[in-house]
Amino acid sequence: MDWLQTVLDGLAGHLSPAARVWTALSPALAVSAWFLVGFAIFSLQAWRHGVPIDAETVKRGDSLLAGAYIRHFLFWLIRPLDRLLYRSGIPANGITTLAVLVGIAAGVATAAGRFALGGWLFLASGVLDTLDGRVARARGEVTAAGGALDSVMDRYADAAILIGLGWYYRDSWILLVVLAALVGSSLVPYVRAKSESLGFPQKDGLMGRAERVLYMGVAVALSPVLEALLNPTDPHPRHWLAVAGIGLVAVLSNITAVQRLVGLLNALTPPDAAAGKRRSHRAIVVWNAAAAGGATLIDYGVVLVLVQMFSLPPALATLLGCLVGGAVNFGLNRAVTFRSDGPLGAQVGRYTFISASSALLNAAGIALLALHPAIDYRVAWWLVRGAVWLTWNLPMQRDFVFQAPSDATDANGIKAA
Repeated sequence: MDWLQTVLDGLAGHLSPAARVWTALSPALAVSAWFLVGFAIFSLQAWRHGVPIDAETVKRGDSLLAGAYIRHFLFWLIRPLDRLLYRSGIPANGITTLAVLVGIAAGVATAAGRFALGGWLFLASGVLDTLDGRVARARGEVTAAGGALDSVMDRYADAAILIGLGWYYRDSWILLVVLAALVGSSLVPYVRAKSESLGFPQKDGLMGRAERVLYMGVAVALSPVLEALLNPTDPHPRHWLAVAGIGLVAVLSNITAVQRLVGLLNALTPPDAAAGKRRSHRAIVVWNAAAAGGATLIDYGVVLVLVQMFSLPPALATLLGCLVGGAVNFGLNRAVTFRSDGPLGAQVGRYTFISASSALLNAAGIALLALHPAIDYRVAWWLVRGAVWLTWNLPMQRDFVFQAPSDATDANGIKAA
């Protein structure tokens, strides 16, 4: 019975290149046909009667990666399944549980290298997660316990596929990309929950959960098609389309988390009477980055000379380079970025402390990355310098070194008159 053996081989993952293509592409073709026919009907209805507005979409905030029209269409498209689940009598918490079980199955499948199966299961989990809350609201069964369960289960479903991908890529640099995606995917809902608890909800951003599910799920599901065409005999393919999807989620989810955090901090910061006299935060970041860039180029030149010509260790060369570029950075920031006329001596003292601590942080970071021989010291240098500037130099220069005299506080934390 050849057909039975074919089925068993498929379940075991022993697929020919052609079978790898069709197992990934068949669901895509069916979904695409459903999508295209539905989009034609939706567009005609929108043209004749206006776009059917989905209230849930409006509440979730804006998204550049999935516009309002497309999001209204997607929820209109799954409305039949929504109604089916509503009439079935299945509890909303049951749908939540099913969604996370399907999400865990997606992680298990990807860990085993079955990317097509894992990607489609992840998309199915996302659809079910969307529907559980709708069913609960339609039945009037919304509870705080159900909301808490749904939120926690979402994190498990998101983590499951990324853990599976991490296991598959455990011997590759791609594991770092997966971990970055895992961090971003966890921080986006955390910042939203924190902002809502403080009364300043932050919902917008490039990469909400719907976008994460859509982009990563499709990329993972269709990646075997590309691999079967490019590397049909590779038993452990890289799945580059999946890597692109994971990378997109890693970058944009972390950007979204930072966007929401900045929005929350701005909402929590009381209005400043002297705000009109100060430069905007964006201008400060731009000019500080320019000043840091000029000083950094000088630092980098010093590092190259010390390492290449004098054979100094990269960490020590980095420390010396920071000291050379520090004077340039101070002058540019005082004159251009902050346009400060504060006491020069006090600013020099504060800047010396921040510059010295920055040099130590940079040197320590380079030394730590040097423990990984696969990372070129020049790449490590730029990574560490960028991270230290963003998290230490910029905020400390803005809030400490070049602060306006009116912002100065005494030892008891009381602002000077």
